[in-house]
Amino acid sequence: MTSPEIATLSWGLMKVKGCSSSYKDCKVWPGGSRAWDWRETGTDHYPGVQPADLEEVMKKGIELLVIGRGMSEALQVPSSTLDFVKQQGIEVRVLPTQKAVAEYNKLAVQGAKVGGVFHSTC
Repeated sequence: MTSPEIATLSWGLMKVKGCSSSYKDCKVWPGGSRAWDWRETGTDHYPGVQPADLEEVMKKGIELLVIGRGMSEALQVPSSTLDFVKQQGIEVRVLPTQKAVAEYNKLAVQGAKVGGVFHSTC
């Protein structure tokens, strides 16, 4: 399965190719996508992304994970979370969301086993 491209990104809105839903924040992986609901894990801008936010995507057979920190990079990504990803043998890239989506799409088009979690506002 291939990772779906992110078709559009604007403040508070993301659309994934092949999916009729739109998202504020989203998770994508080879063969699928869904809303990233921070309430599921109690995530907030600080301390930021937790391993529990990433586990679902990491279990989808990815080799690389792209994290979008928001348009103004308000969402933090603690070093402990990055260490958790790397310990699973998965490469991780953390970028402002616009750059993260561009990087993710580039890798998806190349057929990489890439997943992502993206925050589309601040």
